[in-house]
This record gives sequence, structure tokens and C-alpha cells, in this order.
Amino acid sequence: MDDLLRQSRLLTVMPHPDDETFACGGTIARAKALGAEVFVMIMSAGDLEHYNSSHRLVPGAQRVAELAEAMQALEVDAYTVVYRDAERHLRLDVLPRRELIAQIERESELAVDRIKPDIVILPAPSYNQDHEATFAAGFAACRPHLPSDKPFVPVVLSADAPQLGWSVEPARFTVYVDISDYLDQKLRAHACHRSQLRPDPSHASLESIERLARLRGSEVAVLAAEAFACHRLLI
Repeated sequence: MDDLLRQSRLLTVMPHPDDETFACGGTIARAKALGAEVFVMIMSAGDLEHYNSSHRLVPGAQRVAELAEAMQALEVDAYTVVYRDAERHLRLDVLPRRELIAQIERESELAVDRIKPDIVILPAPSYNQDHEATFAAGFAACRPHLPSDKPFVPVVLSADAPQLGWSVEPARFTVYVDISDYLDQKLRAHACHRSQLRPDPSHASLESIERLARLRGSEVAVLAAEAFACHRLLI
């Protein structure tokens, strides 16, 4: 895996702040340690009313500030938030797919056509409608073309997430990244998303994130890992 990550250009496209650290915070940290350039595209960030006893409202500006801290903790090269308005936040599934594809493919400041990534990491499809929409648009944005016509992405992955345990179809992971040396950095970065943390045993607790990483690690006989489905690997 080091040969794949070393000196690569990695782009991860996720629906909301904290999805990136859930999904691949350890992989980002490992890639950076190997000399890769890492870019993070978040599709939307806005006001969020949590579904709990207090229905606490978290302002979008707070989520963007937390994202900035997490990106600094992971030492990413650049990140962007595509939509910051209430009309599109948590409504990615009702936007025309063509619009989402255009942002990921060519219009965003970190679009595939602009940064020419070697690896793209998307959210796995799940019951979460914004994850479904982001995956579908991101997958389409990575469709193959002649390299002379547009950038070709050799590696396309989708990432593990806690909510996949609720999916109708079981997740099928074929790629594991050993993050044993980067688990602490992943947890520190995710802890920056303070408004999204929940007490154990919630899946949104730091303890649960660590348990999932150690579970994935045990599946491949390492201390901690992140798991991915591979949709394209051109070598």
C-alpha cells in the first residue's frame, strides 16, 4: 500500500464535515507521512439541528471552523466546502445529479479536472441519502475517458462508515489500509468535530471509532485499519 500512497495525489469527497475523518482520517495521515498530496472536498456544511432531547442547533459556521481544525490536524494540502447554504445542506439527494457531478468533476476549486488525483475516495452507498448522492455523483465524475481528453483516475475507492451496519446489503471490503501508527492522529482529528461527538456507546463516540478501526485491523491481523471497497484499480 505504501507504493500506492507514496507521492500520490489523493482526493476524498465526502458529504459533510466529520465524514472525512470517520472514513479515512488514518489513511490521510499515512498518505501525508509518505509524501502524498491530500485534498478534501466536503459537499455541504450548514446549520444542523441534532435529533436528541434538546434538539440542539449547531451553526454551519461552527462546523466549518471544526473542519478547519481537523484539516490542520491531518496536515492536508487543501480542502473546500462546496455548499454552505441552508437550501442545499442535507438536501444533496434532491439536487440534480448533473450539478453534483459538475462540482466534483470540473467546477469546484478541488475538482478532479483541476487537481488530477491518482486516488479518489468516496463515501460508501448507504441508507444516508446524502452519502448515496455523493457516491453516485463522485462515481460518475470518475468515469474513464482518454487521458488526452480529461484526467483519468486510476484508483477509485469507497470508504467504511459506522452506518453501514444498518445497510440492507452487507459491505464488501477488498482494500485495507494499516493505520496502526496513525490511529491516534485520526482520533485527534475527529475530536476536532466537537459538535458531532457523542458519548459511548454511540457510533459517533471516539471510543466507537477506535473500536471500528481495531475491528477492521483484526480482520487483516494488524492493530488498526481502515477498510474500503475498490471500484477501480489500474496498475
